[in-house]
Amino acid sequence: MKNKNDSRRDFIKKTTIGAAALSIGSAFNGVSARSYANIMGANDRIRVGMMGVNARGLALANNYSSQSNCEVAYICDVDTRAADKCAEQVEKKQGKRPSLEGDIRKLLEKKDFDALVVATPDHWHAPAAIMASQAGKHVYLEKPASHNPREGELLIATQKKHGNVIQMGNQRRSWPNVAKAIQELHSGIIGKTYFAKTWYTNNRPSIGVGKAVAVPNWLNYDLWQGPAPRREYKDNLIHYNWHWFWHWGTGEALNNGTHMVDLARWGLQVDYPTKVTSAGGRYRYQDDWQTPDTQVINLEFANKSMITWEGRSCNGTPIEGSTVGVIFYGENGSLQIDGGNAYKVLDLKGKLVKEVKNDFTIDARNLTNPSQALDAIHIQNFFDGIKKGQKLASDIESGHISTLLVQLGNIAQRSGGLLETDPSNGHILNNKEARKLWGRDYEKGWEPKV
Repeated sequence: MKNKNDSRRDFIKKTTIGAAALSIGSAFNGVSARSYANIMGANDRIRVGMMGVNARGLALANNYSSQSNCEVAYICDVDTRAADKCAEQVEKKQGKRPSLEGDIRKLLEKKDFDALVVATPDHWHAPAAIMASQAGKHVYLEKPASHNPREGELLIATQKKHGNVIQMGNQRRSWPNVAKAIQELHSGIIGKTYFAKTWYTNNRPSIGVGKAVAVPNWLNYDLWQGPAPRREYKDNLIHYNWHWFWHWGTGEALNNGTHMVDLARWGLQVDYPTKVTSAGGRYRYQDDWQTPDTQVINLEFANKSMITWEGRSCNGTPIEGSTVGVIFYGENGSLQIDGGNAYKVLDLKGKLVKEVKNDFTIDARNLTNPSQALDAIHIQNFFDGIKKGQKLASDIESGHISTLLVQLGNIAQRSGGLLETDPSNGHILNNKEARKLWGRDYEKGWEPKV
């Protein structure tokens, strides 16, 4: 006999009501989710838990709680202030306060929710997704898919073992005009496409030199570190600057590069490279920041194509008129996608021949919520993957490959600047030092396992 939780999962998978259309209409037209409360029964909604809600996770919680076919049931954060703030905002949107749980291990013991949304620091991404999969949950995983390549491979193996839905949060895969641009590329609008240039620029300040201080009473620092080997707490680490420390973060390359390199890979129809080079460093300031603030990654592929990524964290001068973007070069012209839901096509002389403009205002430098209405499409695709078995815009295997490309760039940066790689799986060839960076050490008892 099926238990209550199994019956709920079966119901969710078999539900084929038109919730997605209602929800997208809600997001785009400003109709509140509560307006649909009497139309859709509570059992029709996918119940989610949110893990990590200080910044990007708070924006996602607001987006999820705005979806008419979703209920944010739980909030999990090691920062009690962030958890309380998120619960208050979610309650205003959905009319029901979510429950709070500070420990992800305890949250995953609960049977009355369907999916976990992971928006933690990078070192938690793959371990949390693996734990959730093992607990029978579907997963919406913010980019990057993993802190290191081995974790990405473990994620793929975990998903295959448990058969759950894992969607990576590279949301541009679901933006309609971006998808149309890629379709036009594949249809030959600029002929054979052989080179994609991607970039991100910003004006980030120095993070200074941190001092060892007492852990604030609002923070469970031990759980914040989780899988990472323990380090002393410093006053310039949390909440954002962990991005720039190799121990927890992955630098600008994965923080923002993942999005555009993913589009480049999609447009060029390539997977794993044959050669990777990287140059750059921490040039602008002398402080605790470890990852490059200036970096150029080159990725070469067996079909005679190439992707480059240029990251400038501390000089925000735009490239090709935009702070973030990708431009494809082909035999008959170029196609450019900036930070929004828009693109333009130019001939070989740089003359504009076609332009599809933004439907929504996008702030590419907004650190938490640049495109809520468009991202709702990606969320609904995740829900349809759960309920209907619909193909995901960014399944975990695709997400891993795009994440791996920029991870390889960072590994090249840290091990001499040049890697030769196996085009069948991206593994590093003939470089023992670089291969040491394929995985990482873990705090005892926290090692992720399939």
